[in-house]
Amino acid sequence: MGSDAIRLDGKVAIVTGGAGGIGAATARLMTDRGARVVIADIAQNAAQALADSLPGAIAIPLDLESEESIEALVAAVVAQCGRLDILHNNAALLGPDIARLDGDIEHMGTALWDRSYAVNVRGTMIACRAALPHLRATRGNIVNTVSNLALQGHLIQAAYSSSKAAIIQMTRSIAASHGAHGVRCNAVAPGMTMTPALRDAFPPALRAAVEAETLRDRLGAPEDIAEAVAFLASDAARNITGQLLVADGGCASHVPGIAQFRAFFGDHA
Repeated sequence: MGSDAIRLDGKVAIVTGGAGGIGAATARLMTDRGARVVIADIAQNAAQALADSLPGAIAIPLDLESEESIEALVAAVVAQCGRLDILHNNAALLGPDIARLDGDIEHMGTALWDRSYAVNVRGTMIACRAALPHLRATRGNIVNTVSNLALQGHLIQAAYSSSKAAIIQMTRSIAASHGAHGVRCNAVAPGMTMTPALRDAFPPALRAAVEAETLRDRLGAPEDIAEAVAFLASDAARNITGQLLVADGGCASHVPGIAQFRAFFGDHA
Protein backbone atom coordinates (compact mmCIF):
# COMPACT_ATOMS: atom_id res chain seq x y z
CA MET A 1 0.00 0.00 0.00
CA GLY A 2 2.83 2.41 0.79
CA SER A 3 2.14 6.11 0.96
CA ASP A 4 -1.12 5.63 -0.95
CA ALA A 5 -2.61 3.95 2.11
CA ILE A 6 -3.50 7.32 3.62
CA ARG A 7 -5.59 8.13 0.56
CA LEU A 8 -9.38 7.87 0.74
CA ASP A 9 -10.11 7.63 -2.98
CA GLY A 10 -13.55 6.26 -3.71
CA LYS A 11 -14.63 6.31 -0.06
CA VAL A 12 -17.87 7.88 1.14
CA ALA A 13 -17.56 9.52 4.57
CA ILE A 14 -20.13 11.04 6.90
CA VAL A 15 -18.80 13.78 9.19
CA THR A 16 -21.29 14.76 11.87
CA GLY A 17 -20.91 18.25 13.24
CA GLY A 18 -19.14 18.90 9.97
CA ALA A 19 -20.11 22.53 9.46
CA GLY A 20 -17.36 24.02 11.62
CA GLY A 21 -14.32 23.46 13.81
CA ILE A 22 -12.82 19.96 13.84
CA GLY A 23 -15.62 18.61 11.65
CA ALA A 24 -15.06 21.17 8.89
CA ALA A 25 -11.29 20.63 8.97
CA THR A 26 -11.86 16.88 8.70
CA ALA A 27 -14.30 17.30 5.81
CA ARG A 28 -11.75 19.40 3.92
CA LEU A 29 -8.89 16.98 4.54
CA MET A 30 -10.90 13.89 3.61
CA THR A 31 -12.00 15.62 0.41
CA ASP A 32 -8.38 16.47 -0.38
CA ARG A 33 -7.51 12.79 0.06
CA GLY A 34 -10.16 11.65 -2.38
CA ALA A 35 -13.27 10.94 -0.31
CA ARG A 36 -16.77 12.08 -1.08
CA VAL A 37 -17.83 13.77 2.13
CA VAL A 38 -21.30 14.16 3.59
CA ILE A 39 -21.46 17.13 5.98
CA ALA A 40 -24.15 16.38 8.55
CA ASP A 41 -25.01 19.20 10.92
CA ILE A 42 -27.90 20.93 12.62
CA ALA A 43 -26.46 24.22 11.28
CA GLN A 44 -27.85 23.70 7.79
CA ASN A 45 -26.72 26.94 6.17
CA ALA A 46 -23.12 26.56 7.31
CA ALA A 47 -23.09 22.92 6.26
CA GLN A 48 -24.37 23.77 2.80
CA ALA A 49 -21.87 26.60 2.39
CA LEU A 50 -19.00 24.25 3.20
CA ALA A 51 -20.35 21.52 0.93
CA ASP A 52 -20.58 24.01 -1.93
CA SER A 53 -16.85 24.68 -1.53
CA LEU A 54 -15.76 21.03 -1.62
CA PRO A 55 -15.78 18.89 -4.77
CA GLY A 56 -18.44 16.20 -4.58
CA ALA A 57 -19.51 17.06 -1.04
CA ILE A 58 -23.14 17.16 0.03
CA ALA A 59 -24.85 18.57 3.11
CA ILE A 60 -27.64 16.76 4.96
CA PRO A 61 -29.42 18.15 8.04
CA LEU A 62 -28.85 16.23 11.27
CA ASP A 63 -30.42 16.50 14.71
CA LEU A 64 -28.69 14.05 17.06
CA GLU A 65 -31.60 14.24 19.49
CA SER A 66 -33.86 12.72 16.84
CA GLU A 67 -33.60 9.01 16.06
CA GLU A 68 -35.53 9.61 12.85
CA SER A 69 -33.10 12.33 11.73
CA ILE A 70 -30.07 10.09 12.29
CA GLU A 71 -31.57 7.12 10.50
CA ALA A 72 -32.71 9.34 7.63
CA LEU A 73 -29.16 10.69 7.27
CA VAL A 74 -27.63 7.25 6.81
CA ALA A 75 -30.41 6.15 4.45
CA ALA A 76 -29.99 9.30 2.35
CA VAL A 77 -26.22 8.85 2.10
CA VAL A 78 -26.54 5.27 0.87
CA ALA A 79 -29.31 6.26 -1.55
CA GLN A 80 -27.37 9.21 -3.00
CA CYS A 81 -23.82 7.85 -2.86
CA GLY A 82 -24.40 4.12 -3.19
CA ARG A 83 -22.24 3.14 -0.22
CA LEU A 84 -20.83 4.18 3.14
CA ASP A 85 -17.20 3.63 4.14
CA ILE A 86 -16.49 6.01 7.02
CA LEU A 87 -18.59 7.37 9.87
CA HIS A 88 -16.92 10.16 11.82
CA ASN A 89 -19.04 10.85 14.90
CA ASN A 90 -17.82 14.33 15.72
CA ALA A 91 -20.93 16.28 16.71
CA ALA A 92 -21.57 16.93 20.40
CA LEU A 93 -23.55 19.16 22.70
CA LEU A 94 -20.99 21.86 23.31
CA GLY A 95 -20.91 25.63 23.24
CA PRO A 96 -20.64 28.68 25.49
CA ASP A 97 -24.24 28.50 26.73
CA ILE A 98 -23.94 24.78 27.48
CA ALA A 99 -20.51 25.16 29.09
CA ARG A 100 -21.84 27.74 31.55
CA LEU A 101 -24.37 25.18 32.82
CA ASP A 102 -22.07 22.16 32.80
CA GLY A 103 -20.26 22.41 36.11
CA ASP A 104 -19.84 20.00 39.00
CA ILE A 105 -22.26 17.25 39.98
CA GLU A 106 -23.63 19.00 43.08
CA HIS A 107 -24.91 21.86 40.95
CA MET A 108 -25.74 19.84 37.82
CA GLY A 109 -29.18 20.29 36.30
CA THR A 110 -30.85 17.02 35.44
CA ALA A 111 -32.10 18.41 32.14
CA LEU A 112 -28.58 19.30 30.99
CA TRP A 113 -27.25 15.91 32.10
CA ASP A 114 -29.99 14.08 30.21
CA ARG A 115 -29.56 16.18 27.09
CA SER A 116 -25.77 15.69 27.10
CA TYR A 117 -26.24 11.95 27.13
CA ALA A 118 -29.07 12.10 24.60
CA VAL A 119 -26.94 13.97 22.07
CA ASN A 120 -23.45 12.68 22.78
CA VAL A 121 -24.03 9.05 23.75
CA ARG A 122 -27.47 8.06 22.49
CA GLY A 123 -27.01 10.00 19.25
CA THR A 124 -23.64 8.40 18.60
CA MET A 125 -25.04 4.94 19.35
CA ILE A 126 -27.93 5.39 16.92
CA ALA A 127 -25.58 6.66 14.20
CA CYS A 128 -23.32 3.64 14.67
CA ARG A 129 -26.28 1.26 14.71
CA ALA A 130 -27.66 2.71 11.48
CA ALA A 131 -24.27 2.73 9.76
CA LEU A 132 -22.95 -0.70 10.76
CA PRO A 133 -24.80 -2.82 8.17
CA HIS A 134 -23.43 -0.58 5.40
CA LEU A 135 -19.94 -0.49 6.91
CA ARG A 136 -19.95 -4.29 7.01
CA ALA A 137 -20.64 -4.30 3.29
CA THR A 138 -17.66 -2.04 2.54
CA ARG A 139 -15.37 -3.22 5.39
CA GLY A 140 -15.51 0.39 6.54
CA ASN A 141 -14.81 2.03 9.86
CA ILE A 142 -15.96 4.45 12.55
CA VAL A 143 -13.93 7.22 14.17
CA ASN A 144 -15.44 8.86 17.25
CA THR A 145 -14.35 12.24 18.59
CA VAL A 146 -14.12 12.14 22.37
CA SER A 147 -11.99 14.37 24.66
CA ASN A 148 -8.99 14.20 26.95
CA LEU A 149 -11.44 15.33 29.65
CA ALA A 150 -12.86 11.79 29.47
CA LEU A 151 -9.56 10.63 31.00
CA GLN A 152 -9.17 13.19 33.79
CA GLY A 153 -11.12 14.72 36.63
CA HIS A 154 -11.95 18.41 36.35
CA LEU A 155 -13.79 21.12 38.26
CA ILE A 156 -16.24 21.61 35.40
CA GLN A 157 -17.89 19.84 32.45
CA ALA A 158 -18.96 16.77 34.41
CA ALA A 159 -21.73 15.93 31.94
CA TYR A 160 -19.62 16.44 28.82
CA SER A 161 -16.59 14.55 30.10
CA SER A 162 -18.52 11.56 31.41
CA SER A 163 -20.54 11.30 28.21
CA LYS A 164 -17.32 11.22 26.22
CA ALA A 165 -15.97 8.50 28.50
CA ALA A 166 -19.04 6.46 27.64
CA ILE A 167 -18.23 6.83 23.94
CA ILE A 168 -14.73 5.45 24.55
CA GLN A 169 -16.27 2.27 25.91
CA MET A 170 -18.77 2.20 23.03
CA THR A 171 -15.80 2.40 20.66
CA ARG A 172 -14.22 -0.67 22.23
CA SER A 173 -17.51 -2.56 22.23
CA ILE A 174 -18.09 -1.96 18.52
CA ALA A 175 -14.51 -2.90 17.69
CA ALA A 176 -14.90 -6.16 19.59
CA SER A 177 -18.32 -7.10 18.24
CA HIS A 178 -17.74 -6.16 14.59
CA GLY A 179 -14.05 -6.73 13.99
CA ALA A 180 -14.68 -10.20 12.57
CA HIS A 181 -16.99 -8.54 10.03
CA GLY A 182 -14.17 -6.30 8.82
CA VAL A 183 -15.34 -3.14 10.62
CA ARG A 184 -12.87 -1.09 12.63
CA CYS A 185 -13.81 1.45 15.32
CA ASN A 186 -11.44 3.93 16.98
CA ALA A 187 -11.61 7.20 18.88
CA VAL A 188 -9.63 10.43 18.90
CA ALA A 189 -9.35 12.50 22.09
CA PRO A 190 -8.46 16.15 21.41
CA GLY A 191 -7.46 18.54 24.12
CA MET A 192 -8.37 22.21 23.94
CA THR A 193 -8.50 22.91 20.21
CA MET A 194 -8.43 26.45 18.90
CA THR A 195 -11.57 26.50 16.83
CA PRO A 196 -12.93 29.97 15.98
CA ALA A 197 -15.82 29.43 18.41
CA LEU A 198 -13.53 28.52 21.28
CA ARG A 199 -11.14 31.37 20.56
CA ASP A 200 -14.01 33.83 20.82
CA ALA A 201 -15.64 32.33 23.91
CA PHE A 202 -12.90 30.97 26.18
CA PRO A 203 -11.51 33.33 28.85
CA PRO A 204 -7.88 34.25 28.02
CA ALA A 205 -6.65 33.45 31.55
CA LEU A 206 -8.02 29.90 31.38
CA ARG A 207 -6.62 29.46 27.90
CA ALA A 208 -3.20 30.50 29.21
CA ALA A 209 -3.45 27.90 31.99
CA VAL A 210 -4.07 25.14 29.44
CA GLU A 211 -1.30 26.42 27.19
CA ALA A 212 1.12 26.26 30.12
CA GLU A 213 0.33 22.54 30.61
CA THR A 214 0.72 21.72 26.90
CA LEU A 215 3.98 19.97 26.03
CA ARG A 216 4.10 21.57 22.59
CA ASP A 217 4.66 25.26 21.90
CA ARG A 218 1.01 25.90 21.01
CA LEU A 219 -2.50 24.56 21.46
CA GLY A 220 -3.89 22.22 18.85
CA ALA A 221 -5.72 23.42 15.76
CA PRO A 222 -8.70 21.73 14.08
CA GLU A 223 -6.40 20.60 11.28
CA ASP A 224 -4.26 18.68 13.80
CA ILE A 225 -7.23 16.62 14.89
CA ALA A 226 -8.40 16.16 11.31
CA GLU A 227 -5.06 14.53 10.49
CA ALA A 228 -5.54 12.01 13.30
CA VAL A 229 -9.11 11.23 12.21
CA ALA A 230 -8.20 10.85 8.53
CA PHE A 231 -5.30 8.55 9.43
CA LEU A 232 -7.51 6.26 11.51
CA ALA A 233 -10.13 6.23 8.74
CA SER A 234 -7.56 5.22 6.13
CA ASP A 235 -6.03 1.89 5.14
CA ALA A 236 -2.79 3.05 6.75
CA ALA A 237 -4.52 2.22 10.06
CA ARG A 238 -5.88 -1.10 8.80
CA ASN A 239 -4.57 -3.04 11.83
CA ILE A 240 -5.72 -0.46 14.41
CA THR A 241 -9.09 -0.93 16.07
CA GLY A 242 -10.59 -0.48 19.52
CA GLN A 243 -8.01 2.20 20.28
CA LEU A 244 -8.03 5.71 21.72
CA LEU A 245 -5.60 8.15 20.11
CA VAL A 246 -5.00 11.09 22.47
CA ALA A 247 -4.19 14.15 20.37
CA ASP A 248 -3.94 16.85 23.04
CA GLY A 249 -0.38 18.09 22.72
CA GLY A 250 0.67 15.96 25.70
CA CYS A 251 -1.64 17.59 28.27
CA ALA A 252 -2.90 14.25 29.61
CA SER A 253 0.52 12.58 29.63
CA HIS A 254 2.41 14.26 32.44
CA VAL A 255 2.41 14.91 36.18
CA PRO A 256 0.16 17.72 37.45
CA GLY A 257 1.65 21.18 37.74
CA ILE A 258 4.26 20.91 35.01
CA ALA A 259 3.89 24.64 34.32
CA GLN A 260 5.06 25.42 37.85
CA PHE A 261 8.05 23.07 37.45
CA ARG A 262 8.97 24.85 34.23
CA ALA A 263 8.92 28.18 36.03
CA PHE A 264 11.08 26.79 38.85
CA PHE A 265 13.74 25.23 36.62
CA GLY A 266 13.68 27.99 34.03
CA ASP A 267 15.46 27.29 30.75
CA HIS A 268 16.60 23.87 31.97
CA ALA A 269 13.02 22.46 32.01
